[in-house]
Amino acid sequence: MTDIRRRTETITDYLAGYDHALEVGIGHRTDVASALTERGVDVIATDIYPRPVPEGVTFIRDDVVSPTPSIYAGSEVIYALNLPPELHRPTLEVARRVDAAFCFTTLGGDQPAVSVERETIPGDTLYVARR
Repeated sequence: MTDIRRRTETITDYLAGYDHALEVGIGHRTDVASALTERGVDVIATDIYPRPVPEGVTFIRDDVVSPTPSIYAGSEVIYALNLPPELHRPTLEVARRVDAAFCFTTLGGDQPAVSVERETIPGDTLYVARR
């Protein structure tokens, strides 16, 4: 099994305990959202650009820096993959506003810009924002 596949499985296992998840900045990486829907999780994906998403995933165009609050309402967890540091705080603020957990991975060597706990996963670190 490749590191990417193990990474996807580990993140999916972590998030599968939630019924309603929202991915910020889905881009072209749809593997976690797809795996979550296969496990029965209701997934919304956002991005500032229109993106194709897997069947079962709801896509909504939105910018987390200037968010539409109703999109995030009802989310139990907000997550992001390869989230750049300038989006850590805005995403955490949105998560706090809707009382959702927030976890993310970063771009390579970027360090989190918010207070987190670290979870080691295959080939990466999952950062879990402290509540």
